[in-house]
Amino acid sequence: MSKPIVAIVGRPNVGKSTFFNKIVGKRLAIVEDTPGVTRDRIYAEAEWNGVNFALIDTGGIEPSSSDIILSQMREQAQVAMDMANVILFMCDGKEGLTHADHEVANMLMRTGKKVILLVNKIDNPMNLPMSFYDFYELGIGEPIAISAANMLNFGDVLDEIVESFPKDLEPEDEEAIKIAVIGKPNVGKSSLINCLLGEKRVIVSPIAGTTRDSIDTPFEKDGQKYILIDTAGIRRKSKVNEDIERYSVIRAVAAIERCDVCLLMIDAEEGITEQDKKIAGVAHEAGKGIVVVVNKWDLLTKETNTMRDYTKVLKSELLFMSYAPIVYISVKDKQRVEQVISMSKYVAENRAMRIPTGQLNSLLQDAMLMKQPPSDKGRRLKIYYVSQVGVKPPLFSFSINDRELMHFSYSRYIENQIRASFGFEGTSVKFLFRAKGDKE
Repeated sequence: MSKPIVAIVGRPNVGKSTFFNKIVGKRLAIVEDTPGVTRDRIYAEAEWNGVNFALIDTGGIEPSSSDIILSQMREQAQVAMDMANVILFMCDGKEGLTHADHEVANMLMRTGKKVILLVNKIDNPMNLPMSFYDFYELGIGEPIAISAANMLNFGDVLDEIVESFPKDLEPEDEEAIKIAVIGKPNVGKSSLINCLLGEKRVIVSPIAGTTRDSIDTPFEKDGQKYILIDTAGIRRKSKVNEDIERYSVIRAVAAIERCDVCLLMIDAEEGITEQDKKIAGVAHEAGKGIVVVVNKWDLLTKETNTMRDYTKVLKSELLFMSYAPIVYISVKDKQRVEQVISMSKYVAENRAMRIPTGQLNSLLQDAMLMKQPPSDKGRRLKIYYVSQVGVKPPLFSFSINDRELMHFSYSRYIENQIRASFGFEGTSVKFLFRAKGDKE
């Protein structure tokens, strides 16, 4: 089941990013941030009282005039309206109510979505400034006074967020493998879907940004049900002061959250770009299955080792998700297009695979014999036991003596041993390390 999505909307410098970072920093991370993941920190998984959700920061705008502020506020609000289940509308309690706040509030109220009004930079809730009460004029509901810097009233905000989630988030067929096609404009996402379906179900246009919102298309192949999700492409950075790339990444997040497998489409001629890495980082952090699809392969001049060398570069650039298989296709010539679906099914099966506890612990003992666990100041890491406690993505729980002794390099070594024995191609694997005395 997909996680509900919470989007933070507000004017520049009202504290959106501070609020986002505080929430993210307090979440119970399964693993540390993976080195090599390229991202803007606009997306993160959060948890409150056992409820998981995705948190999106729509901020990062530095406009040069009041007109641009208003236009970009509208863009933020539109993004939130399109893909969020709950919208956090953040205002500045020190600066007070503004015309831009009124404009966006009117847009948000027309969505029918749950909107929670936050008035930030209130350091003493027992002595509210008179300007605080002006925010009731917005008609959104009772404002919540918070201090993002001091995490004041965060519990109240999180309680209301969780209580506001809809109960029927995903009515889709659970037997269907949901595949999101993600990537920059003009890499051939819509063309690929049309080719797979054998008909023009999605408008194809050479104009960047034709696909504005995600489009779901169910189909069946060899008895397996699928749902293809076509997403809006990630645009290049604009030369004006609108961070279009950021909005495009945000729009893709909703599709990534709902899917089982992401097809990251790359233009063979252009190669891997920073934008590709950012969207790949979101999919990786979300624990989704990933297949890298290199399109327009027919346009490259081939030599004996062209594919091998291209693969080597891709794996190096996407080091944090080197587990992802790569398929080279030409949608135009229909070359190897069928491999995309078969590989997606294979990755979805790997993502749902369970390994018996006995086999895991036998592998662990052999791995520790081949490479002794690290030590620090006379204390050596001890790993007592491992079991798989979850799937989609595979989650492994390790019982150890001290989490500080579990270095990233040794964690990666164990992951490599598990992959060498059991595969898990196309999916990340998550590790949870528990030491004696840790609270559940």
